[in-house]
Amino acid sequence: MDKFEKSFTGYTETFGVPDRIELMLCDLNGILRGKWLPGDQTGKFAKGDVRLPLSTYAPNILGEEVEETGLGIVAGDPDGRLVPVESSLAPVPWAKGNVAQMLVEMVEAGKDDNPLSPRGILQSVLDRFAAKDMFPVVASELEFYIFKPRANASDAPQPPARTPDAQNYDLEILDRQEDILTEIQAACAAQGLATDTLIAEYGPGQFEINFHHTGDVLRAADTALLFRRLVRAVVARHGMEASFMAKPYAEFPGNGMHLHASLVNGAGDNVFSADEGVGETLQNAVAGVLSTMADLQAIFAPHMNSYRRFQPNSFAPTAPDWALDHRGASVRIPATKGPGARLEHRISGADVNPYLAFAAILGGMLHGIETKPALPLSLDDPQATPSAPLGHDWLMAVERFAQADIAATIFGTEYRDIYATLRRDEISKIATRLTQVEYEVYLGRL
Repeated sequence: MDKFEKSFTGYTETFGVPDRIELMLCDLNGILRGKWLPGDQTGKFAKGDVRLPLSTYAPNILGEEVEETGLGIVAGDPDGRLVPVESSLAPVPWAKGNVAQMLVEMVEAGKDDNPLSPRGILQSVLDRFAAKDMFPVVASELEFYIFKPRANASDAPQPPARTPDAQNYDLEILDRQEDILTEIQAACAAQGLATDTLIAEYGPGQFEINFHHTGDVLRAADTALLFRRLVRAVVARHGMEASFMAKPYAEFPGNGMHLHASLVNGAGDNVFSADEGVGETLQNAVAGVLSTMADLQAIFAPHMNSYRRFQPNSFAPTAPDWALDHRGASVRIPATKGPGARLEHRISGADVNPYLAFAAILGGMLHGIETKPALPLSLDDPQATPSAPLGHDWLMAVERFAQADIAATIFGTEYRDIYATLRRDEISKIATRLTQVEYEVYLGRL
């Protein structure tokens, strides 16, 4: 707590005492939940007086408790104590007044961590790497759509005016949305989010942000999570909407979350680098990611809409394959030599929980390094045969995850089971609903 007090004092010297601090806890779905704390009451942290129910870590996507998890009112819904992630304290430029925000974790009395924390799960994977004198370096890319404001939540999105169906790096599109995009960049700078390039992506109203490579993997996941909140808030200030939904339009590309990952040793050398060809450690990491991809698909594609990216002609990789510089592959190798030697994982939608997705990707890499599974031929090889595609059935992906040993290894058996239980509940509530197209096609004809 001394670190937080020091961080908060430094913050107030620059910005003054905030009117409030928005405390943000990342749940299983990657949704930020929490409370507002008056800026003059931060002493409550040291006393353990800032609390939320422990079940806040694991509601369903609708925010509801799910009895089958064993959490919530069936267990008395006990409180956990909120603990600051002091490095995340930052101003909220789009808010009225002097407002700060901060990520928090939650622990039970007498404990220092919580098996329900997505951030803690990612840390456990990093600890396993550190035990081998290996340290991941990562950079993520996130895609999102901007669209016209909707009158009802059930309305379909509509692209901004004068937007072509294929933007495809069109600089004029960036000019048209300059006010929004420059405010996004300014807000990122104010919050210390390490953004790199910003482009107009292929779909109408679609954009992509790249983040800088960093060895602070937790901060990289924090950044991806906080960026989504920032974008939605800034875009709303301009009378528009933004979404990181995996597939907002059936006919246009979906939103992906790509992760570039390399490994350095304690001396800072990239262990993926090789003088010729693809190095053995990089080959093993790629093989591990590919061999675990189907088991972990429920992490990379958490929701019903996520599986629309795995349909044919969906503009996204749909099979566990790899190549050197082929954007149709699920794992791309942009460089094999020097500090930039790395893999790029291209399966995840932008709707993922970043902590869980990072943990799954890095956990797959570690599995490959430890077990050395066979690596299929690269798509660049003329002798390569197509890999069996990943499924587009949500329930099957969840059930496979629920039985997967690698899921228990990375996330722990308890979290794997809770995750699967919540996804089954989501399936029962959402996938069973009749759709508008069923009424249009069948109701008056059959």
